[in-house]
Amino acid sequence: MSIADNTKKLLEELSFFHDWQERYEYVITMGKKLAPMDDALKTPERTIKGCQSQVWLESEYRDGVMNFTADSDSLITKGMIALFVNVLDGHAPDEILTADMSFIAETGLKEHLAPTRANALNLMAAEMKKHALQASS
Repeated sequence: MSIADNTKKLLEELSFFHDWQERYEYVITMGKKLAPMDDALKTPERTIKGCQSQVWLESEYRDGVMNFTADSDSLITKGMIALFVNVLDGHAPDEILTADMSFIAETGLKEHLAPTRANALNLMAAEMKKHALQASS
């Protein structure tokens, strides 16, 4: 599936939930489903700077695609990074670099999060694109 297909699927899944609490719980569930990140990878170099909670991101470029591993010490933040991992994981760096990340606004998350958490969504997207840029160099 393309990044656009993954985005569409995510937005369709979120549209089933009519109130914010249900969406919030769904995002937390997505975070719980992320593959575990080895504690040895939770280093300052892998921390996404500027997030209210600790968020770690690791990527590997293999066989022409990016593979992401992420974690957070906060359930909602882990769910937020899981949104990006689910959409971008397994795609070529060039696809990630040109991906339209505005889908995050369509999720409605930014409207219901504290400003610092809402800003974390932008930081996460930027960091994942940075990893893709490094892999494409």
